[in-house]
Amino acid sequence: MIPEKQACNLRKNHIYRGHAMLEISATQFVKNFGQYRQRIQSGAIAITIYGRISGYFLSEKEFKEYQLLKEQTRKAFTLAELPQSTKAALSTAKMDSTHDYLNALMD
Repeated sequence: MIPEKQACNLRKNHIYRGHAMLEISATQFVKNFGQYRQRIQSGAIAITIYGRISGYFLSEKEFKEYQLLKEQTRKAFTLAELPQSTKAALSTAKMDSTHDYLNALMD
């Protein structure tokens, strides 16, 4: 349990997954790491230094979800980075005829 004296320094002003996110100073985080390690099972904790958020402490499950989401984001490639099969598919792709009027814009 976090001592009452320290609890008054905690602010809940960030919303994460519909719940207020706990925001604590790095000093309090270090002093009470064991308690916060248990608490992350119910949601991430924002860690602050001099009143500004410097990072987040989250459970292994939430970190894995984050990694999965990051892997699924769109990526931009230069032409040199594209696989040859993708280049070949792009070079033979045909635009639908309903968009033929756009060709006039390129002339």
